[in-house]
Amino acid sequence: MAAILELKEKLVRFYGKNEVYLVPVMRFVLALTVFLMINLNIGYMEAVSSIPVALILALLCAILPVRAMMLIATVVILLDMYALSLEVCLVAVILFALVYFLYFRFAPKHGCDVLLTAVCCQFRIPYVMPLGMGLLREVYAVFAMICGTVVYFFLDGVKNNAKVLSGAAEVEGEGVSTISVALNQLYGNKEMYLVLGVLSATLVIVYIIRRMSIENAWRVAIISGTLFEAVGLIAGYMLLGISGKIIGVLIGSVISAAVALVLQFLFFNLDYSRTERTQFEDDEYYYYVKAVPKVFISGTDKRVKRFSGREKEQERLTKKQFAREMDIDEDLLD
Repeated sequence: MAAILELKEKLVRFYGKNEVYLVPVMRFVLALTVFLMINLNIGYMEAVSSIPVALILALLCAILPVRAMMLIATVVILLDMYALSLEVCLVAVILFALVYFLYFRFAPKHGCDVLLTAVCCQFRIPYVMPLGMGLLREVYAVFAMICGTVVYFFLDGVKNNAKVLSGAAEVEGEGVSTISVALNQLYGNKEMYLVLGVLSATLVIVYIIRRMSIENAWRVAIISGTLFEAVGLIAGYMLLGISGKIIGVLIGSVISAAVALVLQFLFFNLDYSRTERTQFEDDEYYYYVKAVPKVFISGTDKRVKRFSGREKEQERLTKKQFAREMDIDEDLLD
């Protein structure tokens, strides 16, 4: 355990010293993942759906704010939607207008959470987001998670119905049918509403429990949130008659709980055996304070200082020069 704690402290110090380099690298990795995910699923416009373009855009996003990354990703998605169908592109514009309204109104500092939610949904582990955000964010960050989830389900619906969306206007004889099919990916997607409801409730539950003044609050929040979202999603899928999801929910919940426990170790590792309680007062209030120390171990830095005859000679010459300048006897400096 001591070795793990020492490794954690070394990682923290390493990040603190190299943050100016690590942050752009992490932005590059996130942006590259997002653009490759877009190209893989809805890369209908060949001009923007290639690996070289994704690399160039990711490099650009590495030096820009997260909001710029979201804007560039939005433009790429709209271009792909336009290549598929003009009607689908119009629906996507309306969707992103609503998403940006929610984002800038309620969670303007959580752009990474929007992108990470979509990425986790793509990898079939969206369950990690309500646990992680409930532990590390404020409760209003739920709107960022909602934005990422809605965008993912819309794009996934477009991908699964691409043939219908691209040819609906020709089959039905009027463009409004294409818009109906595109809108149905939002208002007719019962699975999306189920996932949104369960994940949002999980985030709120985790947030409330981890703020309680109880021992192992974060661990209790993780266990409670994991059980709630697993049971809620399984029950919801059974009620909706959606099959083939239960195994994925169970595996994803286990992975999410493991990630959440790692976050607890990194950000909230406390030693409850050394809990202290005290009280004091001022002119207006009594204060009751409960102090729980963090688990901390400092690494041992070994320093080896070598002495050589040359260094002693340098020191002796320095004393002689100093004595000459001060016009004093050199022996007085010993």
